[in-house]
Amino acid sequence: MPWTGSAGQAARPRSWSKMALLVSPLLLLALLALRTNGCPATCRCYSMTVECGSLGLKEIPASIHPSIQTVFLQDNSITQIHQQDLVALRGLHYLYMQNNTISALEPGAFRSQQHLLELALNGNRIHLLNSSIFKGLEHLRVLYLAGNQITKLLDFTFCDLQRLQELHLQENSIETLEEQALAGLSSLALLDLSKNNLRAISRAALRPLISLQVLRLTENPWRCDCALHWLGAWIKEEGQRLLSSLDKKIVCSEPPRLAYQSLLDISGNSLICIPPVVQVEPLEVTARLGDDLRVSCQASGYPQPLVSWRKVAHVRAGPATVSTRPLGGRAELRERSGGERFDSDTGSGMLFLNNITVAHAGKYACEASNPGGTARVLFHLTVNLSQQQPLPPPPRAYPASVDVSQEPLYDMESMDFNALSMATQTAIAVGISLLALVALLLIVMIYRKHRKRKKAKKEENILYVNDYSDGPTTFAQLEEYRDERGHEMFVIDRTKPLFATYKDPEGLAGAFPGLPEPLQDQATQTLEGEEEGEREASELFVNQGLAFQPQIAYEIHC
Repeated sequence: MPWTGSAGQAARPRSWSKMALLVSPLLLLALLALRTNGCPATCRCYSMTVECGSLGLKEIPASIHPSIQTVFLQDNSITQIHQQDLVALRGLHYLYMQNNTISALEPGAFRSQQHLLELALNGNRIHLLNSSIFKGLEHLRVLYLAGNQITKLLDFTFCDLQRLQELHLQENSIETLEEQALAGLSSLALLDLSKNNLRAISRAALRPLISLQVLRLTENPWRCDCALHWLGAWIKEEGQRLLSSLDKKIVCSEPPRLAYQSLLDISGNSLICIPPVVQVEPLEVTARLGDDLRVSCQASGYPQPLVSWRKVAHVRAGPATVSTRPLGGRAELRERSGGERFDSDTGSGMLFLNNITVAHAGKYACEASNPGGTARVLFHLTVNLSQQQPLPPPPRAYPASVDVSQEPLYDMESMDFNALSMATQTAIAVGISLLALVALLLIVMIYRKHRKRKKAKKEENILYVNDYSDGPTTFAQLEEYRDERGHEMFVIDRTKPLFATYKDPEGLAGAFPGLPEPLQDQATQTLEGEEEGEREASELFVNQGLAFQPQIAYEIHC
C-alpha cells in the first residue's frame, strides 16, 4: 500500500502538467480575441485606456470594450454625441473629446456614465446647454466647457452635478447668467467665467456656491451700474479669499464716463440706474378672426430694459361665464385663463399674434425690467365674431377674457367704403347730402344777390326824361342834382323855353351845338319857305306860357 500510494502521488503531477499545456494556448487565444475586439482599428489601446486622437474620426467608435475606463477622442471631426454612442461604456471614468466640431448633445447622452469623473468638451461648437444633457453624471468632478459658443446659462442647467468641483466656462460668449443657473453646485470649488460677454451678474446667482474657493470674472465687458454695486462691496469683503490679485481687477466697459476704470476704484454713488418707462401703441385693438396682429412695446431706461409680453390671467372660482350686458355694441365674455408668456424681441418689443382666434382675446401686459426697476403697461385685444359666426349662447365657454364686437369693423388703416358698417355708410351719405344742399343754397343766394345788384345799377344809369305825359322836353329844361347817397338825377324845369326862334340861326345853333353848319342853313331856309307859303301855320300857340313848335319834339335817354 505505501508503494501504491507513492506511485499514485507521482502520477498526479504528470496529469496536471498535461492539462496546463492544453489550457494555456486557449487562454492566450481568448486574451488575444479580447484585445482585438476591445481596441478599434487605427487606435492605440493599453491597460484600460483607448487613445483615438487626431485620426479624423466623425463619430465615436462602436468597438470600444465596455471595461475601458479612459478614452481619448480629441482633435477629431465628431459633430454630435448620441445616446447610443456611449451606452455600452458603463465603466468609463475619463472622457476627453476636446477640439472637435461638436454642436449638439443629445439629451441623456451620458445617462449610462454613472462613474464618469472627468469630461472634456472644450474647443467645440456647443451653443446650448440644459439640465437634460447632464443626466446620469452624479459623480462627475471636473467639467470642461471652455472655448465653445455658449451665449446663455439657463436656470438649473447643472442641477444634477452635485459633486462637481471644477466648472470651466471661460472663452465663451455668455451674456446672461440666470439667477438659478448654478443651482445644485454645492460642491463647486472653482468657477471660471472669464473672457465672456457678461455685463452683469447677480448676487443670487453665486449664492448656491457654498464651497467656492476660486472665482474668475476678468475680461468681461462689465457695465458698471447699480447692478454691480454688490460686487464691488463683495470683492472688498468676502471675495478676498476667492480672488487673486489679477482676478480682482474688474474693469468697466460702460458707461463711457466709467470706461477702463476698476470697479474697486469707483464709489457706490457713481453706480446708478434709470428705471424703465414703457409705451405701448396702440393700447386697444379690435381684430377679426384669422387676422395677424403686431403690437409695439417700446421701453427706455438705463441699462436698456428687457421687454417681455404676458397674457394677464383672470382666475375666477367656478366655470366660465358670459356677461350679457352690452358694451357699446359689444358683448363681453369673461372667463378663467392662465397666465401665458410670449417671447418678444428685446430691441423692438413686438408682440406677434398670428391667425387670431377667440382664445387670443383679453388683456396683455408688456413688462420692461432692468436693475432700476420694472414697469408694465396693459394692452386690450377684442375679437370681432359677427362676420364669422354668431354669438355663442351663455353656457358655452371661451378660454380668455374676451370683448366681442357685434358690429363689423373695417381693417386698421383701410379706406374701403364697402368695408364699413351699414350705419356708418348711412351716416356718411347723410352728411354728404347735407353738405351738398348747403352749398346749393349758398350758390342760389349769391346768384340772386348778384342779379339784384346788377339790376339796381342798371336802373341807376338810365334816365327816361320824357314820357309824353306833359309835353316834350329838351336838355335846356334839365337840371342835374345828387341825392343824399350821391346818385345823379335830372329834374325837368318847365320854366325854361324849349327852343330858340327858328328864324335865329344862332338860337338854333345854340340849341343844337353839335349840328353841322350846312344842316343848320338848310333848316333855316326850309322854315323861311314855309313862312312865306303858309302864314297861318307860323302862328304861335301858348303851352304853359311858352312859345312852341308842335312839329318838333325830342326824347332824351341817359
